[in-house]
Amino acid sequence: MPTKREIAAFEAGIKLGALYHQFVGAPVSERTASSLEQAMQESISLQPYVRKVAVSINRRMLQENVFGYGELEGRMIFAEVEIDYEGEVARARLEYDAGKNYPMMSLV
Repeated sequence: MPTKREIAAFEAGIKLGALYHQFVGAPVSERTASSLEQAMQESISLQPYVRKVAVSINRRMLQENVFGYGELEGRMIFAEVEIDYEGEVARARLEYDAGKNYPMMSLV
């Protein structure tokens, strides 16, 4: 049987995984990045046990095409979630690791 702490950590991972896979590939521009960040936060905040969520898009990585937008890439996302499962709190982060050239998720 998992502990409350393990469940909280699992839920944090589920939230970050959902955020990543739901939004990567979304059209984004300098003009729409803030509204996309807000949509991502609101979407994840609806899920069970979420106490806090924060998302930011690295605009320096944004490469707009001739039509004025680009696609959201996983490496552009910085996100943090705070989960409260029956009083046990877990915090997790999604951020790009340049050394691994990969967006990594971790407990913090």
